[in-house]
Amino acid sequence: MNQIILYVIFGIMAIMGGGSSLFMVVALPAVIIWKIYRHFKYGCKITD
Repeated sequence: MNQIILYVIFGIMAIMGGGSSLFMVVALPAVIIWKIYRHFKYGCKITD
């Protein structure tokens, strides 16, 4: 019984870690592309 609980906790931790990693992999390039788009379309600084 104790080992089953450990597997469940490990699974939850793996899902949480995978979700946050996936978010970072998707969000970082999206923000960079959005900043480049705004730079060329509106003339904003990339660092704004």
